[in-house]
Amino acid sequence: MKKFISVLLILSLVFSLGACSKPAEQEAPKEPEGTIMLAAAASLKNCMDEDLIPMFKNQYSKITVNATYDSSGKLQSQIEEGASIDVFMSAAMKQMNALDEKGMIAENSIVELLENKIVLIVPEGSDKGIEKFEDIVKAETIAIGDPESVPVGQYSKEALENLGLWEQVLPLSSLGTNVTEVLNWVAEGSADAGIVYATDAASKDNVKVVAEAPEGSVSKVIYPVGIVKNAANEEAAKLFVEFLQSDEAAEVFGKYGFTVNK
Repeated sequence: MKKFISVLLILSLVFSLGACSKPAEQEAPKEPEGTIMLAAAASLKNCMDEDLIPMFKNQYSKITVNATYDSSGKLQSQIEEGASIDVFMSAAMKQMNALDEKGMIAENSIVELLENKIVLIVPEGSDKGIEKFEDIVKAETIAIGDPESVPVGQYSKEALENLGLWEQVLPLSSLGTNVTEVLNWVAEGSADAGIVYATDAASKDNVKVVAEAPEGSVSKVIYPVGIVKNAANEEAAKLFVEFLQSDEAAEVFGKYGFTVNK
């Protein structure tokens, strides 16, 4: 009898130990959710709206990305004035650095993500004899971004100053509020020439790229992305910025004419 009781005790102990060693069932991690607001340079609208934001939504179905597009200078001002923005992607380092210096960008969140090029365009079928960047002075009307607030205008001014052409070009110029406006003026023929990003030029059938800004005439055109400090949905913002650095996102950027900055 004692032997039987001992066997029962041993079996009971074995089962007890087995139960203790069984790992507790863990709850599945909660899927990220919420809404983020992206403020991005106008030249990013097509690739974001048509490809990247839908792709991100496929990965994170409970996160909604709303976006606003304009010149980087205007977006910078909106952030400074307290607009509810989570992620900022500008067409130049100037605007991002200005916000960072004011403590308005989350620490260590800035990524110098993309590179673009500055090109001279004319309407398709132009007969002005504009074949290289220096030929811009042959135009009677020129479209450029406003250098005070539009990155493409700042790059345009830099290139033209380095080529010794700025003083000749300025009196002939209409100053656009963003790169899309400059592009449209040339596309519709209201300007004989304009300076835009290569990616924007590639999006219009009725403009022709005649030249790229000569080497050494303009700074490297970098598009940084960063998370605005105290973003309403920082977790989702981080996921979106990580996604923009992925190989699949790089492939999309390449399709639209951007190159990944290395």
